[in-house]
Amino acid sequence: MNMPLTPNVTAPPSPKTLADTGLSMVMMRDILLKSIFRMNLDLVSDISRVIALSVPLTQELIDVARGQKLIEAMGTLHATSGNEMGYQLTDSGKARALDALSQSEYFGAMPVPMTAYAEQMKRQSVRNIRLTRDQLVASMGHLILPPDLLGHLGPAITSGRSILLYGPPGNGKSSISNGIRAAMGDKIYIPRALEYSGQVITVYDPIVHSSAEEAVDDPNSLRRTSGRFDSRYVYCERPSVVTGGELTLDMLDLKYNPVARTYQAPLQLKASGGIFIVDDLGRQAESPQKLVNRWIVPLEEGRDILSLQSGEKFTVPFDTLVIFSTNFHPNEIFDGAALRRIFFKIKVDGPNQEMFLKIFAMVARKKKIPLDEATLVHMLKTKYPTIQNNFANYQPTFLIDQMIAICEFEGLPYQMRPDLIDRAWANMFVRQETIAR
Repeated sequence: MNMPLTPNVTAPPSPKTLADTGLSMVMMRDILLKSIFRMNLDLVSDISRVIALSVPLTQELIDVARGQKLIEAMGTLHATSGNEMGYQLTDSGKARALDALSQSEYFGAMPVPMTAYAEQMKRQSVRNIRLTRDQLVASMGHLILPPDLLGHLGPAITSGRSILLYGPPGNGKSSISNGIRAAMGDKIYIPRALEYSGQVITVYDPIVHSSAEEAVDDPNSLRRTSGRFDSRYVYCERPSVVTGGELTLDMLDLKYNPVARTYQAPLQLKASGGIFIVDDLGRQAESPQKLVNRWIVPLEEGRDILSLQSGEKFTVPFDTLVIFSTNFHPNEIFDGAALRRIFFKIKVDGPNQEMFLKIFAMVARKKKIPLDEATLVHMLKTKYPTIQNNFANYQPTFLIDQMIAICEFEGLPYQMRPDLIDRAWANMFVRQETIAR
């Protein structure tokens, strides 16, 4: 697949000094002590990897803590680790680590200040993506779509603005959303954690963020590969978050863990630089109107407002392509003001008979079941008139899978027959009747 015409994303520069991290010396020192204490670290190379700073900066931070008598050299060299000097916490260092852990359990990678993160998001904005029709077709090659649909989708994706996909169920709205995600193709830098007002917010989530391969340095090698970008970030595919009927408004707020006294980023912050898909809109406990009202400021101003446990509010970049997908007509679930906030509204209709047959033939070929003319005629002339010829994209796969299941049970070679279509059809639609209870 061709890559999107996206300008090369500029990497966050690796800090050259401790001041370049943008963090206070106290915060860095405490994270260092907590990391050593919790992970039982003693080598600079291991500590460097865990706190996501270069070896020279890690050594400088250790020297600061040594000067405060919180860390001491163990006095021995590790022959198996490039003759590195070992370090350990002093009694005072352990006491300080425990005190710091009582305030926040966070340890590991140094966080990225919110201001630095905002600058990086400008460099890798989802609105910088440029797609051609060929690239969009390539990412959705497994779908048979109306030719004018891509003409609507392309500008919507390139704009980086919100999109509402609506139409009858079973016609590929979710598949189109996933195709958009695949079309983005490039990689960006996701912070492991953010810092605001002395609080740490964890962002990187292996479930959401698919990291690229990372080179690991050999400490004995003269040629080092690290330092190409700030290792407090992870180089990832553009993220995508998919939610459905389970989405609630509180999922869009900071999550505070009162035991660990740390914050976790909400879903839309994890999706920054990528896609946030709200599937099955209208099936959530919250009304669609309430959900969209929550997005008004982010969609219009490119920034979100979050709150700390103390009640202090602050802004974070909102750089996400939001895709709403619903089986309802927009006028049924939104008022005019909400609809104005959604920049692109694209109807995804069911296929006509010609497109339906193309999809049916493609699925049959993929499933290795031969087409049968008599079966197709029976289906089109006898079965579909009973539902006013309402074709849907999901139906070919459903009907063919049903026939395959019957053939396997009956010990038949894969085949299509009118009677098999009748049996498959009975499972696709339930006859309306009153059941005595």
